[in-house]
Amino acid sequence: MARETAVTSHDVAKLAGVSQSAVSRTFRPGSSVSPQTSEKVRKAAEALGYRPNVLARSLVTGRSRIIGLVVGYFDNYFYPEAVGKFSKQLQEHGYHVLVFMASQREGTLDRVLDELLDYQVDGIVLASVAMSSDIARRCDTAGIPVVLFNRSQDDERFSAITSDNRAGGWKLAKFLAAGGHRRIAHVAGWAGASTQRDREAGFVAGLAASGLELHAREEGNFDYDQAREATHRLFAREDAPDAVFVANDHMAFSVLDTLRSELGLRVPEDISVVGYDDVAMAAWPCFSLTTVRQRSTRMVEEAIGMLFARLEDRQSPPRRIAIDGPLVIRGSARKPAAASAS
Repeated sequence: MARETAVTSHDVAKLAGVSQSAVSRTFRPGSSVSPQTSEKVRKAAEALGYRPNVLARSLVTGRSRIIGLVVGYFDNYFYPEAVGKFSKQLQEHGYHVLVFMASQREGTLDRVLDELLDYQVDGIVLASVAMSSDIARRCDTAGIPVVLFNRSQDDERFSAITSDNRAGGWKLAKFLAAGGHRRIAHVAGWAGASTQRDREAGFVAGLAASGLELHAREEGNFDYDQAREATHRLFAREDAPDAVFVANDHMAFSVLDTLRSELGLRVPEDISVVGYDDVAMAAWPCFSLTTVRQRSTRMVEEAIGMLFARLEDRQSPPRRIAIDGPLVIRGSARKPAAASAS
């Protein structure tokens, strides 16, 4: 016969032979409870079919223990990897993740924010998504800390974590110049992204330091198909490039496929290609992409640390961190003599 009343924590405490507070501590992330007590409580809860009411607990504590993670797009393999790391690390701290998609189209982020506020999230991570001043004001008013991940903007109210994109662009330029390339082109990402602007600025500065200028430039907007079209435009020129820096690995895979399958060019014998991110696919033999690694695990750790600092102290000052990443040399680009020797 079905129970007419819901099982309570008091029922669990009575069956387990412990106090009601011990039951509460067992199911409260981060609380101290002995392994023996925890085991007794969980066995009693399972026998009675008891589940703690997370929503009710959030009303008491003022914390939902939910973090909203807003992602601009999943085509770039960097973001599914990062989302998995966010979820794992936050769960270890007793938090859960709600993932939302939000494009750069006007009004999209506003609608997502309304949903996040409805869920009473404790904090928000914006991955490759820009905030408007109005959205920033609303989050401030609601007392919700916001961290920008793999994106930065001028608003100093928010913490931001990125790779050191300028340094990464510089390294790629110096690598290609040292390899003897002179007609070096760039397939750019979306112009509104700070990652794109900083990577290109570092790349152009690195070329200048090597006595070179950017030979040609096309926009791929971080899109596979648009990167393919950009590649065709670059190699329709009479003075086609002898090397291409592609603003992220996702587009670089498109450039490599297009060069080999559609234009009949050899990589790296005819053309060198370098990318940025070092997603898992970059190491696949079919791509063997030379690229700059974004240290995603550390970036996620720093983002969560920033978020927790603001949760514990609303007056904690925002932080901006840029994490340097190594140049990973593989087979898609001609190696300078020194690199080949090593």
